[in-house]
Amino acid sequence: MAARRVAIILRSSLVRPLSRGLLPFSSLRNPRHPPLSQLELSPPPMTSPFLPRRLSSDPFLLSSRSFSSDSGPSNVVLLQNGDQVTAALNKAKDVKLPAIFYFTATWCGPCRAIAPVIEQLSQKFPHVTTYKIDIDQEGLGSILSNLHIYSVPTFHFFHDGQKATEVVGADVQRLKDTMENLYKQE
Repeated sequence: MAARRVAIILRSSLVRPLSRGLLPFSSLRNPRHPPLSQLELSPPPMTSPFLPRRLSSDPFLLSSRSFSSDSGPSNVVLLQNGDQVTAALNKAKDVKLPAIFYFTATWCGPCRAIAPVIEQLSQKFPHVTTYKIDIDQEGLGSILSNLHIYSVPTFHFFHDGQKATEVVGADVQRLKDTMENLYKQE
């Protein structure tokens, strides 16, 4: 009896779409997958329950180009391996350069959302070097562990050769306030 009910429900769920016509991406038209020419590839919307509403709904932030060391300000440096990260950390400590270490990931929505803000702040503070580190690069495991990087985005701020503070998460206002407090030139 239960098997018959299931069969009726399944049959009705298959008949209903046929009576309405096939949708363009329906698996009924092609049981394996739709043709590639019909696929629309677009990035997911830039909303997240982890982002403040003002960040996820700000059209300026969402329409700006992505954070990139290739097209961004010259004081933004992309570090691609553990040796580069170690060298940059040593330079920030030994030479006492103002520096920000921005730990990010390509799959991280809040990281992509805050990237235009980082770019804007890098232009506002040209004397501060921003080091961008993708946490998924090979050979970073022990470095990330030693630096206590457990989520992204994470920002470590160096001033006068020491780590002054950190910001974890896509908190735009806290990021701006921290940079103003640490790096504002008089």
